[in-house]
Amino acid sequence: MTGGPGPPTLEQVAALAGVSRATVSRVVNGSPKVSPAVRAQVERAVAKLGYVPNRAARSLVTRRADSVALVVSEPHARFFSEPFFAGMVRGVSAALAETGVQLLLLIAQDLPDRGWLERYVVGGHVDGVLLASLHGDDPLPGTLERAGVPAVLIGRPVDQAAPGSYVDADNRGGAGKAVGHLARRGRRRIATITGSLDMGVGQDRLEGYRDGLAAAGLAGAGELVETGDFTEEGGAAAMGRLLERPGDPVDAVFAASDLMAAGALRALRAAGRRVPEEVAVVGFEDSAVARYAQPPLTTVRQPIEEMGRQATRLLLAQVAGEAGGMHLILDTELVVRASA
Repeated sequence: MTGGPGPPTLEQVAALAGVSRATVSRVVNGSPKVSPAVRAQVERAVAKLGYVPNRAARSLVTRRADSVALVVSEPHARFFSEPFFAGMVRGVSAALAETGVQLLLLIAQDLPDRGWLERYVVGGHVDGVLLASLHGDDPLPGTLERAGVPAVLIGRPVDQAAPGSYVDADNRGGAGKAVGHLARRGRRRIATITGSLDMGVGQDRLEGYRDGLAAAGLAGAGELVETGDFTEEGGAAAMGRLLERPGDPVDAVFAASDLMAAGALRALRAAGRRVPEEVAVVGFEDSAVARYAQPPLTTVRQPIEEMGRQATRLLLAQVAGEAGGMHLILDTELVVRASA
């Protein structure tokens, strides 16, 4: 059935589905404001008629680009080597899969002209922007807000009072769980290797470490803190500095990422320290790195893919005209393995 000469029209789909033209339009445009039953009815009519939306014509009417950008404020080498980013992209892609909206990936740190990126994302080429791995006072969120471009952050901003929407894991609570576990195992000289402290995630996991010490009555023992950068090399270097500290040796380490924990394990092996007998180690993320470490790594599981999915849903809702300013914090879970 084709409904007559020429390609099938929106009106023909509406007639076959028994709904209004506006309802068909909402389904075709991926609007969430349609019930599942009506959406299925329209999709059956679309399939039966072979209707294909005219994207060029639709964009003139809706002023939509039918694409969103994922801007990652890291260099290419880090983006392609860290498991976190692969999980995040899987979540974003899953949320977009049924919408017809395309994903544009922009890895910001290696761009020769950062101004080009800002001009591009405010120039009508994308309908909205997901921002990941922001450092410090990155101007891009403010630029997008002033331009009226919908935006959602994956990971809270450093400035917690900043306007806008974000999705994050409970980094502070998860770090507290990790340190509490170490304290319950009898560890008393518990150190931490922080993430980048110009990022909300680095700050929150450091605060969670302090929360855990306080809850265990260990806050007076002095801070055994070394700064890392979320990389394996950074973790190994920080562990080396902890081993060189004078006084009683550390007997446990909470590293703010699995990669840094893997670096810490490497440094401990090189120093002849046994894990977990002499030093227990806990990471954060529950990536493949944790499962295949030697020994397998106790870690805090964060729902990386779900963070990407939820951030994308918030962004699509903003694009569809719903209000922003949502803050969504997802639960974490301690996963106990041989390293602690």
